[in-house]
Amino acid sequence: MTYEAINPEELGEPRGWTNGMLAPANGRILFVAGQDAAERDGSVTEDDFVEQFSIALHKAVTVVREAGGGPEDIGRLTLFVTDVAEYRARRGEIKEVWRSHMGRHYPAMALVQVQALVDPRARIELEATAIIRDFSV
Repeated sequence: MTYEAINPEELGEPRGWTNGMLAPANGRILFVAGQDAAERDGSVTEDDFVEQFSIALHKAVTVVREAGGGPEDIGRLTLFVTDVAEYRARRGEIKEVWRSHMGRHYPAMALVQVQALVDPRARIELEATAIIRDFSV
């Protein structure tokens, strides 16, 4: 999927995200539910913030792949974290994890600090929206 990046000059140069992603007309929208570091049984066993980020991002990309797309098809990603300060402090490690799952693709993103997530051990949850190319059109 090839999105058209929308980055108005008046907003400045984005670093690590894109301000807007315009999808082509021949795609289907996939809404990916919030993904955290929970195992198949639903429990979070990993405590490390960066490892939780990696697991959650992997799970989101897995959903997109199951629908016939790939990481480059993700147009929007929202990160919910319980500690923005830790996110900032570990950006270098997060960047490496990001590249291993997403390459150099940066969708429109938002980072939101929340008081808690459903699983008390969860420190990050992310949700995504992807456009999967519909070749039947």
